[in-house]
Amino acid sequence: MSQTHLSRETYERLSSELHELTTVGRTSIAQAIEAARNLGDLSENGDYHAAKDEQGRMEGRIRQLTFMLDGVQILDDSGPRDQVGPGKTISLRYEGDDDVERYYLGSIEERQQGIEIISTSSPLGQALLNGANKGDTVEYQTPTGAKVRVEIVDVS
Repeated sequence: MSQTHLSRETYERLSSELHELTTVGRTSIAQAIEAARNLGDLSENGDYHAAKDEQGRMEGRIRQLTFMLDGVQILDDSGPRDQVGPGKTISLRYEGDDDVERYYLGSIEERQQGIEIISTSSPLGQALLNGANKGDTVEYQTPTGAKVRVEIVDVS
């Protein structure tokens, strides 16, 4: 089973969303489907098809959240400050580039305004999680086979 790293705040938000979808969400969708059925012929009933589509999207999100929360590890800040780890913001400089870019290392569910996410399961994420620290340079292979080197400028 895949393990997802989440902050306590994000875990609480996603747990609340899952509870809302499995209780209120399912009830309201069932009522919408029933109301649409009462309108008559289902083959040309736009309300019915829209409600069934919404039900499918909602059930997909429920499955996604259930899977994610079943394999969750709540992040803590007890690790070394300069060591890369899930839940940390990493400033990187790609080899041959002077610009420093900031990323959050973790789940897309942790997204924040103005900062890109690096998944812990991506090639770069895996390279960073291999004991890297501030000041280190790591190398990883892209899906196209290119080797890329990045310097870890800062960890916060």
